[in-house]
Amino acid sequence: MPLSRATPRKLLHQRDIQLRGYERADGLVDIEAHILDAKTYSWGNQDRSGIQAGEALHDMWVRVTIDHHMVIQACEASMDATPYNVCGGAAPSFARLVGMKLGKGFIKAAMEQLGGVASCTHLRELLQPIATVAFQTLYSISEHRPPCNAEKATRPASDIQAALLNTCFAYDETNPLAQRTAAKASI
Repeated sequence: MPLSRATPRKLLHQRDIQLRGYERADGLVDIEAHILDAKTYSWGNQDRSGIQAGEALHDMWVRVTIDHHMVIQACEASMDATPYNVCGGAAPSFARLVGMKLGKGFIKAAMEQLGGVASCTHLRELLQPIATVAFQTLYSISEHRPPCNAEKATRPASDIQAALLNTCFAYDETNPLAQRTAAKASI
């Protein structure tokens, strides 16, 4: 169901965030995130001699490479467009994430390494969805591909892993979805 009809308005700022999860030939997984910001009007900017309407204000990338235990093996950032010349100096700081595990406590640990002036706000904002896409990508690899051998059976799509219980409205243990999963597990 779409949102309700909006009051008449004028678009001023557009942010597009795109994430992709890839299985690599070497068995690792790449998660790439891209953020693109643009204004609908031109404005003055000393470092770039002005920014034209529709021109990228922020055009930034992060690639996180993880293993199947969700441990970061490599991390790099790139800044193709920034509002200030100095911004690009923040990109190398994302290599500090190597060795961290995506999961409970990851964002807090990442902020300890990259918070404040240690890195870029916009690239840090991509870390939460990167973690989510990493989970979804690994789930795709482990659960929804044809089995490599006859012994492995895929889990039915309605099953909820114990780690997901009570993490959102649908996975509330009192909702029918979780109760249906519990009933299957007891059979």
